[in-house]
Amino acid sequence: MTAESVRARLERAIVARLREAPDGRPRREQLAPALREALAAERVAVPSGELRELERHFDDRLFGLGPLAALLRDERVSEVMVNGTRGVWVERDGRLEAAPIRFADDEEILVLVERLVAPLGRRIDLATPLVDARLPDGSRVHAVIPPISLAGPILTIRRFSSRPLGPDDLVRNGTCAREMMDLLVAAVRARRSVLVSGGTSSGKTTTLNALAFAIGERERVVTIEDAAELRLPQANVVSLETRAPSVEGTGAVDVRTLLRAALRMRPDRIVVGEVRGGEALDMLQAMNTGHRGSLTTAHANGPYEALLRLETMALMAGVDLPLPAIREQIRRGIELVVHQERAPDGARRITAVMELLPDRRDDYALRAVAA
Repeated sequence: MTAESVRARLERAIVARLREAPDGRPRREQLAPALREALAAERVAVPSGELRELERHFDDRLFGLGPLAALLRDERVSEVMVNGTRGVWVERDGRLEAAPIRFADDEEILVLVERLVAPLGRRIDLATPLVDARLPDGSRVHAVIPPISLAGPILTIRRFSSRPLGPDDLVRNGTCAREMMDLLVAAVRARRSVLVSGGTSSGKTTTLNALAFAIGERERVVTIEDAAELRLPQANVVSLETRAPSVEGTGAVDVRTLLRAALRMRPDRIVVGEVRGGEALDMLQAMNTGHRGSLTTAHANGPYEALLRLETMALMAGVDLPLPAIREQIRRGIELVVHQERAPDGARRITAVMELLPDRRDDYALRAVAA
């Protein structure tokens, strides 16, 4: 009899025992005794070392993330991507690679997605086929199912380091040279407002978090994010997170609303995880009205393009402001643009640090900052 067939028999026996729970809701703590009973009933002898491995296997299958659990236990894996039944990909040490895992059908993936989002009070179904959520350990989950996805259920889990990276860590990782990091830390301490730009997965949030380490211990910081990822070491930090609408379409709280609320919390600095739309204008207003030294990120292909995108997002705010007025807000609000890119080898590096000169009247004048 093969090991697979033995495990299949044990799983059936365990599931039967778990279903005998008084309230009909199996719990994790019931797994160990159910496994021992199943082993005795099936007359299977297992050494103590293998017993722990077997218990973890069934815990992953019945309560955890099944075959994905082993991938997420690998500290080198930062992202897991399930492309329906076509395969699973991981980002390991900054590089994409195929994982030796395939799901038999869509239902198996849907069970995992439900297992992830249900405890968070979120749902995913035909009426709500897309969900963003943050797990208790800080990992970010994004799932899309048919009819939005044409390739079956798509699940992406982005993990974060067990501890937040500081400026010294970025130097050790090769993100930038010591001289450049010292310059950026000095700029944050001098309350210069910084915009970190870059593409998807270029390390913007990691760099933003590291720069925020330089904010003084006596300063009050308010962070605003779609999914809370920032972890700052200061004691006086208030973290705000947006909220998606309920099934009835009510109760949504966006970044703009949180920015306005933050201004009433007496912040010394405001850190916005990312600006994507009209909240860019609110962020610029804050930078121009006594909250110097605030930090944020934006998707862009370069420092100059980041400023162009910032003005486009500000125009999305629905406020009837002329473009020259918005550009003046940007020139007076943003002082440094830090651009970051991901190299083909997976390494994230700061490729440019530009200073925005405020005296240009018709366009943006950028000057490279020398370390």
